[in-house]
Amino acid sequence: MSEVMLETSAWEDLANIPADPPRMRPLCVKCCRPVQVCWCSALPPEPLSPAGRIVLLQHPAEEKRSLRTAPMLSVGLAPGKCLIYKGKRFPRHDQELETILADKRSLLLYPSANSVPIEQIDPSEGPYNLILIDGTWPQAKAIYHSSTALHGMRQVKLVSSGTSSYIIRTQPTEGCLSTLETAIEALSVLERDNRYREQLLQPLHVLCQYQLANGAVTHQSKEFLIRHNQYPKLIGRRLNRLLKHADNFKDEPMDAAERINST
Repeated sequence: MSEVMLETSAWEDLANIPADPPRMRPLCVKCCRPVQVCWCSALPPEPLSPAGRIVLLQHPAEEKRSLRTAPMLSVGLAPGKCLIYKGKRFPRHDQELETILADKRSLLLYPSANSVPIEQIDPSEGPYNLILIDGTWPQAKAIYHSSTALHGMRQVKLVSSGTSSYIIRTQPTEGCLSTLETAIEALSVLERDNRYREQLLQPLHVLCQYQLANGAVTHQSKEFLIRHNQYPKLIGRRLNRLLKHADNFKDEPMDAAERINST
């Protein structure tokens, strides 16, 4: 075949490419996911309205994750009850956020040496602003260290939170929680109300069930895979420290906040 014929054939192929971009699947106006994979039907009948507020300090990379859980929290709570600020350092000259972080009733959920179990907080002294850092653990750690306004805040932690329902993601260690689950556990304690566990987790169950029905598989934690010689990669220093901590204190509850995963 001559070069002229090849060139002609190539131009014909290009001419047959549709001029308009492919049609996108319709999106749900509430969760902004394709309607086919929308989880809004599992949301509470009415958005839950805690006395306090959840404030997420979200790493910019979280917005790119298709299976993140923060939107479930934002939509499942009443308007104004879940505030999201994006960035790598806070408060970033944001007067509203500066006021929130300086409020004596604001609590930072972070596993520092000064954090106390959230069960020790007196609910009658609220309502509280519960501050969560939304990102992977390395991202959360970087945000904390670069945001000096967080260092002087009252800091709390979750203790012995159980197993995550986010079974389609590989968690670093047993007991890691998604952003949604972390907020639910904290709200349940501060508000003394189990509705958060009973209702706000349902969208996550629907998301996981859909993914599993369409080819996803249940993921074990990295800790589980390593202990059973099934982990295919070298173990990083951070994960190795967590595993040693689990070995040394296996009879004691580990801090769930210390093992927050993104999402």
